[in-house]
Amino acid sequence: MSRASSRANRTAGVAAPSDRRFRRPDARPARRRRLGQLAWRIVRVAAPIGIAVLAAGWFGQVLLASRLLAIDRIVVHGTTRLSSGEVEVLLDGIRGRNLLRVDLDEYRRRVLDSPWVADATLWRQLPSTIEIRVVERVPMAIARLGDHLFLIDRAGVIVDEFGPQHREFDLPIVDGLLTAGGRRSAGSAERVSVTARFVDDLAAAPDLRRRLSQVDVSDPRNVRVLLDGDVAWLHLGSEAFMDRLRSYVGLAAVLQERFVAIDYVDLRFLPRIFVADTHGRREARR
Repeated sequence: MSRASSRANRTAGVAAPSDRRFRRPDARPARRRRLGQLAWRIVRVAAPIGIAVLAAGWFGQVLLASRLLAIDRIVVHGTTRLSSGEVEVLLDGIRGRNLLRVDLDEYRRRVLDSPWVADATLWRQLPSTIEIRVVERVPMAIARLGDHLFLIDRAGVIVDEFGPQHREFDLPIVDGLLTAGGRRSAGSAERVSVTARFVDDLAAAPDLRRRLSQVDVSDPRNVRVLLDGDVAWLHLGSEAFMDRLRSYVGLAAVLQERFVAIDYVDLRFLPRIFVADTHGRREARR
């Protein structure tokens, strides 16, 4: 082997020192620049949103404190018996309150405290108006309790004590509907229900309505009525009231000739009729 070859082999086996000028540059500055750009974009998007939120909050506070939103008008819908003034009395204290802050549920409960009100809905009308729609109770009968008379609705609620101011109500007087302990509601649901059915039947028979003197629902399975100029109680059961009444009216003259001092006439088992007089309970054949 020549001397030149030996020197070349030795040179090939020795690692050459690395030149730092050819090292890969560090990537950290580029990452920092990208992070900075991302942060700036976020700030550019978030800053207007934040400003808008702060402005909305400030504007909301201004509105809540503004006298422009102070309630100064109340509009009442749906009343017949109650006047708008009476409804406004129930809303006492609402005027001057901020329209957006006022608790409408609280004032709705106050309106519902009136026995004449079955339901009520309140809503806001910008800039300073409260509107209310009232559903009034409709009396279906006059209930007698001792020496007192009360207007009763179909839910069995005592609407008001009957007096001269209620002359427009042409309603039957019903005994046995109220109990001594009830001041806001009638007796049993059965008695209220049978009274409502009787009143519905009666509405279709104005001729019989004019002749009606007394109604008793003490036994909800057997409504009893007394007609003007008659002394016999008529037992009508719990259905077909007017059909049974008409049957009696058609036979009244005959029954009064055949029976003396009639106590009651039982019409629940038509076409069979039973009459009770001084001689006891007997069937009166048609």
